[in-house]
This record gives sequence, structure tokens and C-alpha cells, in this order.
Amino acid sequence: MSGGSNDSSNTSYTSFLLVGFPGLQEYRALLLLPFLSLYLVIVSTNALVIHTVVAQRSLHQPMYLLITLLLAINICAATTVVPTMLLSFSTRFIHISLACCLVQMFCMYFLIVFDCNILLVMALDRYVAICYPLHYSEIVTVQLLAGLVGAAAARSTCIVAPVVGLASRVHFCRSDVIHHFACEHMALMKLSCGDISLNKNVGLTVRIFNRVLDMLLLGASYSRIIHAAFRISSGGARSKALNTCSSHLLVIFTVYSSTMSSSIVYRVARTASQDVHNLLSAFYLLLPCLVDPIIYGARTKEIRQQLSTLFQRTQVQVPTKKCQALTSHRELPG
Repeated sequence: MSGGSNDSSNTSYTSFLLVGFPGLQEYRALLLLPFLSLYLVIVSTNALVIHTVVAQRSLHQPMYLLITLLLAINICAATTVVPTMLLSFSTRFIHISLACCLVQMFCMYFLIVFDCNILLVMALDRYVAICYPLHYSEIVTVQLLAGLVGAAAARSTCIVAPVVGLASRVHFCRSDVIHHFACEHMALMKLSCGDISLNKNVGLTVRIFNRVLDMLLLGASYSRIIHAAFRISSGGARSKALNTCSSHLLVIFTVYSSTMSSSIVYRVARTASQDVHNLLSAFYLLLPCLVDPIIYGARTKEIRQQLSTLFQRTQVQVPTKKCQALTSHRELPG
């Protein structure tokens, strides 16, 4: 399983064993059902809201399209890590090559950062909608939206690529067992046998700079939005604007609080077991994926109305089909 050179001092593992929760190996079968159920709930709830927006032409507006993109990112983020986790539960561990490990690491962190960048685009969209309502349709065009999403993807790549690039240059000769359910950066760095201070410093600097800049931009944007919302003379329009902003702020709070709390606890609680750290990683990865569709589905009036209509149609169609089946059965010759 090792490769790189015949000299043992330069030997570096090129494939690894992913062990999800190393201290709970005897109970891994019991972990399979909860995480599988959580994954199915994440996929189904996000897909339901996406379907509702896509199917309803009245919701084909920038804000709702950005919501669908955010929920699509949630599905991709969960799919990047949960199937691997479930496979490690069912087979004790799984083999993964270094190349695949780095690809998973890039996808995982890219989607996390991309999610935050889309929240910035949504903040800009709401800023224009509330502060310049008469010129909104002229400013926020399809071309501008596509450009902003492309810029968000490019920024995400520029943030994540250096971290993954540095990780690809590390020699892993300490062990070939990753005590994690995914190729998380620090879990992989623990297997290195050289100086990784540059990797740690770059990773920490990028994370802090990215988070601080994002919080400053979001704070500046939403402070202006809330100030403008309170100046709206119409009570109904003011309430709608504040309700939309509160939904976005709840999502922002969920995303940033989960990532920041996980990072803080990871560095403070060094004596905690690896299973605790892995559980925190699962928490900050999956919590936004679970909460986002609930927030937008329950708090966004237009989406909530369409979901209610969809459920009502489903309830009406089921009894109708049953009645048609009974009628056709009665009409059969005896």
C-alpha cells in the first residue's frame, strides 16, 4: 500500500483506510440507520423545495433561484461525505487512494465555502431589492446573477485549492489509517512525518481571513438592508422585507455558528476522543443541509404556499385513484 520510493525514509502511503468512528467499531451497525435516515431526510427535503421552485414559474426570480442553488449545494455536500461514512459503517473500513482522498477533500471544502459565498450573493440581491426596489429588475439581471455565481465559484476554488495543493505535497509515512469518516484536512495531516507548519498556518489563515471578511460583508449589507426596511412606509411591505431577511439571517447563523463552534471546540478540547471530534465534523457538515430547507420552506411565504398546494393536490389525488379503482372493480362482470 505504500509507494513513492524504495528508500524507507522517503516512503509515502498512496492509499489509506477510512475508519469512521474508531472507538465505536463494535456499534457501527447501530450507526448505519441513524445516518442513513438523516441522509435521506436531507436529500428529500432539499429536493422537495427545489422541485417546488423549479415547477412554479412565478418563483423563477433571482432570490428563489439562489435558494435552489443553495439547497442543491446542500445535497452535493451531504453526498460527498455521507455515502463514504455509511460504507465504512457497513464494512468496518474502506480503502481510498490519495488522489481520491484529495478530490474528496477539495469537493467537501469547496462546497462549504461555495455555500457561504452564495449567502453573500443572496445578501447583495436582498440589498438591491430593498434599498433600490424601483431599479431591481434593471440591476439584477440573469447575466449579473450568472456572473456573481461564477465569481463565487472562482473565489471558492482560490480559497480551497492552496490548502489541498499543499496537502498533496506532504509525505504520509506515520500510518495509513485515517481516523475519520472523510478525508478531513487535519485528520490527514496527522499521518504526516514531516514539517506541516506551513499547511497548518495556510489553512488557519485562509479560514480566519475568509470568515472575518464574510462576516464584515454580511454585517455591512444586512445593517443597510434592515435600516432601509424600517424606512418603508407600507407596513405590509416592511413586514415582508424583514421576514425575508430574517430567513436569510437564520441560515447564515446556522452555517457560521456550526463551522465556528466546531473549529473552536476542535482546538480547545484536545483531550476529547477522536469520536467526539468526528461527531463535531458531522455536525457542522450536515446541520445546515438539514436546517436550510426547513427554514426556507416554513418561513418563505411563496414557497410555503406552493408546498401547501402540492400536498393538497397529493391528498386529493390519492382518494380519487382509490375511488376509481373501486368503481372499475364493481363494473367487472361477475
